[in-house]
Amino acid sequence: MQRPYVVFGYGSLIFKPPPHVIAETPGYLKGYVRRFAQKSHDHRGTPEDPGRVVTLVHKADWDRFSEADPFPDDDVVWGVAYTIDPEYESEVRDYLDYREKDGYTLEEIDIHGLVDGHEQVVIRKCYVGLPDNPSFIGSEPIDRLAEHIWRSVGPSGPNKDYLYHLTEAVRRLAPESHDSHLFELETRCRALDESLASHGVGNGTNGP
Repeated sequence: MQRPYVVFGYGSLIFKPPPHVIAETPGYLKGYVRRFAQKSHDHRGTPEDPGRVVTLVHKADWDRFSEADPFPDDDVVWGVAYTIDPEYESEVRDYLDYREKDGYTLEEIDIHGLVDGHEQVVIRKCYVGLPDNPSFIGSEPIDRLAEHIWRSVGPSGPNKDYLYHLTEAVRRLAPESHDSHLFELETRCRALDESLASHGVGNGTNGP
């Protein structure tokens, strides 16, 4: 019997799922962090001024990249495991390979879920931005990163909207689905929104 094609979404796939999904299950992986450490030249930024999107980084690798990470104890990443209709597996693979083309690679990683109250591996496929890919930017000071996300715009819209949609989606996954990095960036970007709103002006972006 062929193993189902299941993909784990931890970024935009959470709030914008792939097509032909027949089942979805919240899940998490251990020993990784989700960080805005990937340049986006094609969705939330431009080739001249790339935005930032999330990727997965092994905790041990991230510790080498970021001595100043304000959340050094993070090591669990929540997302959604999508089971794809077998009739459309090839179509969805091609769709995701194109959608995640900017520096992402399909990897096999153990994703855990709670089934009848017991933890078990539910999936092993996940798109990861490996540290040696050309779009990986690594760690940036969180205040500078928040400002960059807040002002960046690409063909898919403002970079901050990606952040807002993602944080909202992660909160809805499960009572345990916390992400300090995401939530701190959201707090900082919304403070920038409020600051400019109080002066009666927009955020200075030209995107939709």
